[in-house]
Amino acid sequence: MFKHSQLETVKAWLAHPAHAALPLHARIQRAIRQLILDGALGRGKPLPASRALAKSLGLSRDTIETAYAQLHAEGFIERRVGSGSFVAEATELASSRRHASRDTAFRSQAPNLSRRGESMFRSGGVRELLSPRPFAPGIPETRSFPLRLWERLERQVLKEVGTAALLHGDPQGVEPLRRAIADYVNLERGAHATADRVLILTSSQQALALCASVLLDAGERIFIEDPVYYGARKAFDAAGLECVPIQLDHQGLLVEQIVSEPRRARAVFLTPSHQFPTGATLSLDRRLALIEWAARHQAWIIEDDYDSEFHYAGKPTACVQGLDPHERTIYIGTFTKSLFPGLRIGYAVLPRELIEPMTVARTLLDGHSAPLAQMTLARFMEGGHFGAHVRAMRGIYAERLGLLAGLVGKHLDGIAEAQVPAGGLQMPCLLHPGLSERAAVDAARRAGIALLGLSSLHAAGHGQPGFLMGFAAYAPNEIEAAVSKLATALREAKC
Repeated sequence: MFKHSQLETVKAWLAHPAHAALPLHARIQRAIRQLILDGALGRGKPLPASRALAKSLGLSRDTIETAYAQLHAEGFIERRVGSGSFVAEATELASSRRHASRDTAFRSQAPNLSRRGESMFRSGGVRELLSPRPFAPGIPETRSFPLRLWERLERQVLKEVGTAALLHGDPQGVEPLRRAIADYVNLERGAHATADRVLILTSSQQALALCASVLLDAGERIFIEDPVYYGARKAFDAAGLECVPIQLDHQGLLVEQIVSEPRRARAVFLTPSHQFPTGATLSLDRRLALIEWAARHQAWIIEDDYDSEFHYAGKPTACVQGLDPHERTIYIGTFTKSLFPGLRIGYAVLPRELIEPMTVARTLLDGHSAPLAQMTLARFMEGGHFGAHVRAMRGIYAERLGLLAGLVGKHLDGIAEAQVPAGGLQMPCLLHPGLSERAAVDAARRAGIALLGLSSLHAAGHGQPGFLMGFAAYAPNEIEAAVSKLATALREAKC
């Protein structure tokens, strides 16, 4: 059990006004993390059982479990089946470095960060695996990418523009790429875009950070899906926004909760094409109701259409931006999922009144995206190669999704049930009642398999236990071997 002083530290975090915008589980997680970083909880020290700590704090056990799960995901604690939770061995290095810095004359006692800087640092950021392993989500197949064609187009650009491709670029992006993107989203997604309304960025994550800082002030409310994409939640938390979770059903976001919510919000974030992580598609009537709500309250709709190219069942619904006559929607897309992560090109289709403010704000972040990559991508799209590549990958991904769903049904019977999505690059699986999500994720990690727990994506921490399985980047034989290994690991761990 915690010492009295340690318990009081956690209680102080819960009660501090500066932390009021954070959900309870995040306050507990950050308080315990601070105790570890300060050396108050040494390596190998046991943490209180979740039930006991919940009783001491007067909270639900689920709230404590969610806090512990995040601490484990960040590497601060280890969880051992049947033994409990312990401070991780690796934390000694972090703790010793902190104490050493306090004793060194030429260093300040602690980083003098702003509240926003502290929030960004403590969030851990958004980090992707440099060497993907099954079943890390959101990673496309890169081994099938037409590299020789890309090299040829890049050489053409260099031959025609020469060293001009090495100079600073337009902060809004090169015009040929903006025009190609506008043509593409108009044709394929039913958008209303023109080249002058497209802003080229390095990623959808950058677009989310821009929206959070340009459209809202710290302390203002934004509606988010529950569960929600972790990158969006971290961007909004870092900006000091109050995230108000809105529940989902099989038709996506429950828009009626937004319409009837007495608390005003300046914006809503959603992934309507196939929601992350559930895969649900927002119905047309809810899209229209959301558009009218935004117009009535002069609120913004932040629409992340991150992997809309990959829809496997029926025709995809038109994007919200294309249905919005009031220009209250910011449409965000990325080539990270449709082409390859190393390209570092995303984009936003903006309402006219936001073009200049967002472009100016972007210059304060990184100035511009690399012109050579932009011009090469523009030719790739203009030549029809992008559409051909997406169509080819759509067929490959659909086959891999079907294979994965079948293998989960065969090998994980009695453990988890696949929730086959209509699109996307990952498939959610729900654990059978009584099984531990944390134990499953831990067992998979020890077997060299990456699973993203579903409950950690719920703001309220009350989601049904399960995990997300990315399938796009893995060949059929790799999927088969990984599912077999996962099944063995989960049964041995008695998950």
